[in-house]
Amino acid sequence: MTQRVQGLHQSSQTASEEPVDGLYLVRVERAQYRWHRVKPFYVIRFLVLEPQKSAMQLITGRLDCAAKSLWKLGWFLGDFAYDADLLKRDEVNEKAMLGLCGVVKVRHLPGNDRGLFHFEGFAPADQWPGLASRAVASRVLSREATQ
Repeated sequence: MTQRVQGLHQSSQTASEEPVDGLYLVRVERAQYRWHRVKPFYVIRFLVLEPQKSAMQLITGRLDCAAKSLWKLGWFLGDFAYDADLLKRDEVNEKAMLGLCGVVKVRHLPGNDRGLFHFEGFAPADQWPGLASRAVASRVLSREATQ
């Protein structure tokens, strides 16, 4: 009997093929609420759209839903153009999150063997051109400073 195991081919990717810390234009591929007594959270999986060299790679991370960190979930939903009516009613619908696009700044968590990224910031998708050009300029300047 043959079983289809979604994502199995990705398990053999090398570390160099994984997205690195930085800015990405992404689309929400999956959002799943996970209940925890102290710290409930959403696991969000993004598909990278830009930059081209990282396109079609996946970035996965957590957004905490504890009272102290709800501001970050609100930031994400606002910048990714989540349904304003649902947001006003304090409702988060996982299906309504699918397909939302925006910019995310990520940092790989050290010592994290699960491949999770830390979401450091969000921006609307229409800001991608300006943010991407500034990120490239920043990398060039930092390389020149170290040489």
